[in-house]
Amino acid sequence: MANVPHGKDGILKDLHVRDAGIRESLLEESNTLPDIALTERHLCDLELIMNGGFSPLEGFMGQADYESVVETLRLADGTLFSMPITLDISSERVAALGLRAGSRVTLRDFRDESPLAILTVSDIYSFDKSNEATKVFGADDSAHPAVAFLHKEVKDRYIGGTVQAINPPNHYDYINLRYTPAELRAYFKKLAWRQVVAFQTRNPMHRAHRELTVRAARNNQANVLIHPVVGLTKPGDVDSFTRVRVYEAIIRTYPNGMAALALLPLAMRMGGPREAVWHAIIRKNFGATHFIVGRDHAGPGKNSQGVDFYGPYDAQELVIKYKEELNITMVPFQMMTYLPGTDEYQPIDEVPKGTPTADISGTELRKRLKNGAPIPNWFSYDEVVKVLRESYPPRNKQGFTIMLTGLYNSGKDAIGRALQTVFNQQGGRSVSLLLGETVRSELSSELGFSHEDRHKNILRIAYVAAELSRAGAAVIAAPIAPFEASRKAAEQYVVQNGGAGGGTFFLVHVATPLEYCEKMDRKGVYAKARRGEIKGFTGIDDPYETPAKADLTVDTSKQSIQEIVHRVVLMLESTGLL
Repeated sequence: MANVPHGKDGILKDLHVRDAGIRESLLEESNTLPDIALTERHLCDLELIMNGGFSPLEGFMGQADYESVVETLRLADGTLFSMPITLDISSERVAALGLRAGSRVTLRDFRDESPLAILTVSDIYSFDKSNEATKVFGADDSAHPAVAFLHKEVKDRYIGGTVQAINPPNHYDYINLRYTPAELRAYFKKLAWRQVVAFQTRNPMHRAHRELTVRAARNNQANVLIHPVVGLTKPGDVDSFTRVRVYEAIIRTYPNGMAALALLPLAMRMGGPREAVWHAIIRKNFGATHFIVGRDHAGPGKNSQGVDFYGPYDAQELVIKYKEELNITMVPFQMMTYLPGTDEYQPIDEVPKGTPTADISGTELRKRLKNGAPIPNWFSYDEVVKVLRESYPPRNKQGFTIMLTGLYNSGKDAIGRALQTVFNQQGGRSVSLLLGETVRSELSSELGFSHEDRHKNILRIAYVAAELSRAGAAVIAAPIAPFEASRKAAEQYVVQNGGAGGGTFFLVHVATPLEYCEKMDRKGVYAKARRGEIKGFTGIDDPYETPAKADLTVDTSKQSIQEIVHRVVLMLESTGLL
């Protein structure tokens, strides 16, 4: 472990092992110990514990530190630290592993099971989720993403203890932009950067952001560190790959030698004022001397009553309260506005009353990207807009999923094949057809027709649909999908995983009556089911739950395939997809 001086009172705790022999010994021991697979958030936290980003922490918080931080924003020894850093585990898992104080356990990456560190358990303790939510985030309100995560994902016990690093988590993207605190401090020293203004962001940057950081640097005779979060952020945020490409484009617009870009593998909690203090501590550890704190810094938006969780300047006020202990200078974020008359950006509170200004909101920007409308170069740079358009294609270039659900022989397969032909004729997208019987034979051949197996089959279809639609394909899925819960789960999966280019989902209920389906059954499948030769057949001895809210309901006993296809096309045209 290397200790690097930081601040006026402490040391930077870099836990990485430099001695090859010690590391090899730890690696050998790790293979003999019980292990815990870390989640994505755990991985982010562990990386910053090990490299010193969370200094002075040397592990996950034990009960005394946890309770002190929750109640007072301080570790048990009085050191300022505003966010609890915890490792959660279920009681059942604790018992299965036989863990107790003094146990040693290997912490592994859930992605490849590689050993990252050995944790020596100091204590295993219960905690009050509602109290943590109220004290840390201001309210026990599941409209807050961190509170929702706490109640839905976090297990019922925390494990505290120090860690011994074996390997940092593997990264395969933007390796040249990933610095430990010690490495970034050395980089600043090499360039003789004595004053460094850090800019925290989880969003793409545009001209206004560039202008405010340049102004902050010049006002403080400092250089700029663009230090974006590339760990977990708020659900729905622009993905990190797109954002980093934007940062790489915008960093080239700064005056030569003024700015640097480095990535921060932080799992944000969207904790407003507490998060701002936490971010300031982290940036001090990375060598910054100044830190820009924005209006509603790290705010999650509205609570369940439609009111902002935090006041617009709460974060700045809390950072100012602790400025002496933080040992980093806060730079208030200035809202910038564009002045068409002089082609420049100015702080909005310095613009004379009556001066014409121009701005584009985030909502307006998303609308322009969606519709392919022009984005003026006074708002952003051509290189930035190009990156955003690649990741957020206009509506008529995005993928989508149509799920046709209905009884066997309802006509959904015929509708699916006809839609495939029409979409291929129109061109502009690849088209994939996932018929129920084809998926059963090729993707789910080992599954039966129990409720559980039917649900698994639908989730597999959703997985394939999301992957294809994210790549811009038109996906037509035509399973029977008899259960409402399975259809809802499929929709949720596609919406969440289809990305900006393919998260649109339509449910079409092919509501052809059972009598007509039987009447038109030339293969005699229904007859076999009636005779008991086929068990668990939907509509005969197994239920079909009518969709509570389909986007479109059709009936092949009353409408032709051509008419139904035309209705689907009109639905897609009305949403801009065709």
